[in-house]
Formats: sequence, structure tokens, C-alpha cells
Amino acid sequence: MNKHVKFIAITVGYLILCYLIGFDWLYFGVLAIADFFYWNNVNWTFWKKREKKKEEKPGILKEFGNALVFAVIGASLIHMFVIQPFTIPTSSMEGSMLVGDYLFVSKLHYGPYVPNTPVSFPFMHNTVWGTTDTKPYSESVQLGYHRMPGFTSVKNNDIVVFNYPEDNLYETMPFDKKTHYVKRCLGIAGDKFQITDKTVYINDKKLKVPDRAVLQYQYLVGSKRPFKSINLSKDRRRPDYHYPGLYEKGISDVDLVNKNDLYYYSMMLSEETKSELSKISFVESIESMPLANNAKGNSVYPKGVDNGWDIDNFGPIVIPAKGMTVELTKDNYDLYNKIIRKYENHQITWENNQVELDGKIATDYTFVYDYYWMMGDNRHNSLDSRFWGFVPETHIVGKPVFKWFSRDINGNVRWERLFTVIHGEGKAKSYLVYFLIGFAFVQGMSYYRKKKKKSA
Repeated sequence: MNKHVKFIAITVGYLILCYLIGFDWLYFGVLAIADFFYWNNVNWTFWKKREKKKEEKPGILKEFGNALVFAVIGASLIHMFVIQPFTIPTSSMEGSMLVGDYLFVSKLHYGPYVPNTPVSFPFMHNTVWGTTDTKPYSESVQLGYHRMPGFTSVKNNDIVVFNYPEDNLYETMPFDKKTHYVKRCLGIAGDKFQITDKTVYINDKKLKVPDRAVLQYQYLVGSKRPFKSINLSKDRRRPDYHYPGLYEKGISDVDLVNKNDLYYYSMMLSEETKSELSKISFVESIESMPLANNAKGNSVYPKGVDNGWDIDNFGPIVIPAKGMTVELTKDNYDLYNKIIRKYENHQITWENNQVELDGKIATDYTFVYDYYWMMGDNRHNSLDSRFWGFVPETHIVGKPVFKWFSRDINGNVRWERLFTVIHGEGKAKSYLVYFLIGFAFVQGMSYYRKKKKKSA
């Protein structure tokens, strides 16, 4: 039997066995099977001496096939269990993270989960390349939620990649195939969470803003003259009037309204950019924008219920934690019924002034999973937990740890953002120069050894 067929047959049988036993760590055995068939790095018969096999030069097609299978299997396993590349697609985390930033997301920090939907094409998530509505996976096999232990747990202020809970790309979607989102986790399981006048409070204490977080809010800027567009290809910036750097500091798209002999722009500004903008002579005023109707009342979570909350004043709420028991009342039914029904798979209704859970009257409920509250740093331009609620632990993908590349809307490289660590204290520092020096050293040593070996 061809070794590729053997590998697939043994792997499938092993995964079925793991699923039946239910012991999560056994799934890592797939790495051992792959090593035995392809990598041959570990001596599995360590009590015996390895026999040297006669070297047989494989044919070109066989050599190419082996290399291709190794690449697909090896890269897929690394992608699933170790680290995954990710691109920032929207401005919801601007200016902490910019559209066009390329990241590495660690699966090991919070613990990798075994793919719930294993029957899928490699390197594709929820659409086939080049299409917008073709599934690259089959839902015929669903393994459920199994997560290995990680290096750490999700902490307040961590930037987290997760599966978007409200994804409705298809009528039914497995949780591991939902679109990837990236936000900052402000509230963790068990926290009392509240926003008052744009300030976040956790357990009644003001949440410290991390050094590398740049919060932005929407303002209406009145100017005596219009901002002019400058040479994009040269300066890599957008709206500006003889004032370099505004775009990179937070001004993105602007809406121009001309009234009262002033030009008004709707802008997303950080405190730093707001301060510098106010120093320009022709800037007449900078005022907070009133919230739109879709950012308050029954438009925020829980949908259809007007608690008097909006995106700048929200809660207080308690974020559910695994094993936490809450009394089910009319006051908290709307807050929790969605996650009990959608993520914990129970039938729950409010009938005759009481809760019915799976057809029986219930006065309390104990949560199965931990939940988190995710928000974007671009606070007035982010679709986040304020609109769709809690993120269950089942949807947590990983922790972005490293920014390896970045380019702006015109394709120009942002050199200062290359090879920077995402979390940490102080201003982010680029390690590109150190990487290039290290790479040159390794290549030089390799060349020296080969040359020395030839001359011997």
C-alpha cells in the first residue's frame, strides 16, 4: 500500500479513536504519525540502532509528490495547532492596528483547539479561493469543541483573534469556520463590566489603557478652509493641508459638510491627533459627534431591548464564567438567553412570568463555558460585543504576537511597523534590522561550513 494512503488511513482511524475516547491531548498524536511517515526526525525505536538504508534516487515525479504531500500536511498541522498568519481587514482596531498589517497568531498561548470540521480543503477557511459563497468544507463530520491547555489564558486588554459569533455567510456554519475577527478583550469571564462616558470599568475599577493601545473616537472638525488631498504615492497619506502625518496618526475617511461658512469633517481621532489638530490655525472647532440611533437604545446588545444603554454608556453587566450559576429573572433573561440557546444548546423561553429550560421550569442556570467581551480600539467605528454580545471560549482562535509586514492603502511598505511585537509596554520597536543581521550570519556560517567541507 502506498505510504500516503497508509498515512491517511491510520490518521483517520486515530482521530476516530481520539473522538471516541474523548481525551483531548491524544489529538497531538497526529504529529507523531506525520513524523513517522514523512519527517523521520524522532527515533521511535530508540532502543535499537537505526539501520542505514541504501539511498535510492527517486524519480522526479515521486520526489515532487513527496515534497508536495509533506508541505501540505506539515503546513496544515502548523497552521492548525501552532501559528497562523492573519491580515487586518478593517479599521476597527485603528490606530493600534492598521488595515494592511500582517500578523502571526499564536495558537499555543490559549491552547489550540482540534478542528471541529476536519473534512475541508487545506489553507481555506470559509470560502473557496476566488469565490464568495462556495464552502471549502463538509459538515458531515463534526468533532465538537476540544481545546488543549495553553501557555496562558485570555487576560483583560489582550488583543484576540476569534470566530465572529454572528457570522451568517451560510445558513448553518460550524463555529470553527466562522469569519476571523480581531478585537481587544476588555472583560473576561466573571468580570463585572461597565462603560461610563467612554471609560471602561472592570469590577468597579477603571481599566488601564495599555501603552500600545491608541483609542479613537468620532469628532466633528470645523475648518475655515477645506483640507486638501496631497500626493498619495509620494507621502502615503490622505486628507491634509500642509500638515504632514495626520493620516498615519488617525485621520482616515472624512465626510465634508459645508455650513455656517465653515467646512465640517467627521473624523476618527485619538487624543494625540485631536490635540495636534487643534493647534492648526484654520481649525475652528473640534466637537464630539452625537451618537447615531444605531449606536444606542434597542440597537445595542441585547437587541430589541432598550436599557438606556449606548456604545459610550453600557451596563453594568456580569460576564458569564464556566461553573457560574445565575438566578434567571426578567431583568437578566434578555442578557443571557441568547448564549444559553445559541452556544450552550438549550431551548429557553420566557413563559407566564417564568423561564422554561428544555421544557421545564428553571429558576437558575449554570454556565458550561467561559465568555469574553471584545471591543475595537476605534471605539466609534467597530462592530463588537456592544452590538452582538458575548464571545464564548469555543470561538477563541489565538493571540496575535508578531507583526511581520505592513503596507498602506497604496501598497507602500510601513517600514517602522515591520517585525514588531504586538503586546508589551512602551512604544513598539521594529526588530527588522536584527532579523536581517541574524539571517545574514546564519547564511554566512552555512556557506563557510560547506566551503570548509569541500576543501577537506
